[in-house]
Amino acid sequence: MDSQSDVREFLRSRRAKVTPEQVNLIVGTNRRVPGLRREEVATLASVSVDYYARLERGNLTGVSDEVLEAIAHALRLDEAETAHLFDLARAAQQRPARRRRPAPPEQVRPGLQRFLDAVTGAPAWIRNDRMDFIASNALGRALYAPILADPVRPANNARYVFLDPKARSFYPHWEQVASDVVAILRSYAGQRPHDKNLTDLIGELATRSDEFRTRWAAHNVRFHRTGVKQLHHPVVGDLELTYEAMELPANPGWTMFAYTAEPGSASDERLKLLASWAATTTSEQPVPASERTP
Repeated sequence: MDSQSDVREFLRSRRAKVTPEQVNLIVGTNRRVPGLRREEVATLASVSVDYYARLERGNLTGVSDEVLEAIAHALRLDEAETAHLFDLARAAQQRPARRRRPAPPEQVRPGLQRFLDAVTGAPAWIRNDRMDFIASNALGRALYAPILADPVRPANNARYVFLDPKARSFYPHWEQVASDVVAILRSYAGQRPHDKNLTDLIGELATRSDEFRTRWAAHNVRFHRTGVKQLHHPVVGDLELTYEAMELPANPGWTMFAYTAEPGSASDERLKLLASWAATTTSEQPVPASERTP
């Protein structure tokens, strides 16, 4: 990952999205840029034009938290965008990581798997920052059976979305899902610019998918904490599920998701039908995330 390029393109893309009217600037009719000018951002952030220009060229060395906060406010960044700006600043001020030994396989603790298995009424699963499928309960495996059908291990939701044509059926609102996946990966890339497995995945998707490459160039970021997931499952049909995301501190980078349906709804009935189907179907436990088939 090129941290200077990421900083430059991120700040430029955010500046282009803010209109003068949004920040109460009075402007004339002869205006060549769609968003704010550099000098306008500098004024709003109370820094010199030269200093802001240096930052937008990708040089965040030595920048203070106060200046980053001021720029975030001037550019009307949301929580995820502000966090991403701070991540980029931290990455710019760190020395390149020394070469380390390969990370050990991502093992699921028996107690964690027992917890997942104890959740029987809701799909529950765990993924890492690269969107690798780490572990789940039986209903989670049934819900994501189309993704787990990919023989490449670890099964990966981002790869499924962009490289498997069936994803457009599984995700009825594929365009939004695709944009969200890229925005989430972009956030993680800002936090871990030297994660080789993550950069390899991004490189693969950028090489093989025009849809991914276009979205990646937009530099959008977002958090994935709670919301509504709409799926078209090949066995039970349409599902509308509410999800909650929970980070697992004992496993940095791992997030557990649990899905529920509105009681008494059609999705609730279909989720129960999926549970019955899962009970009669043998599903393999996913291979640990580090054990990718060549």
